[in-house]
Amino acid sequence: MAKLYVFNPEHDLALAANLSNFTAPHAGRKLRYDLGYIPALWAGDEDYILVDDVEKAVRQYGRLRAKVGGTPKKFVDKSQLCSLYINKVEPWGWDLALRAFLLRYGVEAVPTEDEIAEIRELSHRMQAVELLSHLQMPGTIGTSCCVTTIAGVKQQLEQHGHIVVKAPWSSSGRGVRFMTGSIDDYQERWIKNIVEKQGAVVVEPYYHKVKDFGMEFESDGEGCVKYLGLSLFLTKNGAYTGNLITKEDEKQEMISRYIPIDLLMVVKEKVCHCLGENFKGKYQGPFGVDMMIVSTEDKDGFLLHPCVEINLRRTMGHVALAIPPFADGFTRVMHIELTDKYRMSVRKR
Repeated sequence: MAKLYVFNPEHDLALAANLSNFTAPHAGRKLRYDLGYIPALWAGDEDYILVDDVEKAVRQYGRLRAKVGGTPKKFVDKSQLCSLYINKVEPWGWDLALRAFLLRYGVEAVPTEDEIAEIRELSHRMQAVELLSHLQMPGTIGTSCCVTTIAGVKQQLEQHGHIVVKAPWSSSGRGVRFMTGSIDDYQERWIKNIVEKQGAVVVEPYYHKVKDFGMEFESDGEGCVKYLGLSLFLTKNGAYTGNLITKEDEKQEMISRYIPIDLLMVVKEKVCHCLGENFKGKYQGPFGVDMMIVSTEDKDGFLLHPCVEINLRRTMGHVALAIPPFADGFTRVMHIELTDKYRMSVRKR
């Protein structure tokens, strides 16, 4: 009996759609096809990694192993699934579409529809709103709320002047709108559409971001949450482009240029406690909490926004943590680039 690992990066969109017969957009399918091999970084030698093209995955993982080390892994395609003895599936994230796909190809070790409904509820951005309320302390900043009407959004805009409006379920960069001054007709239609389909929008003030980062965790589903490490990631025009690969103490030193590390450690412990209780009996698996450093209003200091998002799935930060720091001491960057295809590279900073 072995585990099956699945890279399904379209998960956030599938979760929002909440359909068993969901078809991912072209970009999501391409990302899965090009980078489906990456679970090999954390899979066991006797486990399986589901990919679209086995020969391609072997080549790509071989090139990555040449740089970061590792052992050979077992890649399979969907036609082989019915002949394998699989006792557990560990995907990027669970949704109805993945469940239906695996059942269709003979894999029975999947959650029930009710269990996936629970995961979907825990993935609602309201969870981040609630966690943020528990992380208020000196040195932090951040407030957010769920709103169900246009009037409510306008009230928040009038109060703050510049706001960020988010769909409860959406993928990175999608389902997020920045609004300032007043709401135009296009923005109003977008808000009404999200409220109609998802019940609400999440509204928060716009903050002057200085640095993105995150913390990566794993829940055992029994009330214990384990901290795995910091994720210092890079973005371009709001889109993820890569992660730093270096020792934990060096990542902490980078963050300490802005805020005290003691504050970061207190936040870490509070996240473990709060989400350990929330996820007990409901979610077992990896997740991440995105955070950011923001400048103070007088631009003379920095504050920590301790919960921008909760990603109830594996993240690229987990991928970076699966690549050990290099013995030569140089910081590397794990890049995800799109030319004719998605490529993952690891090179000196």
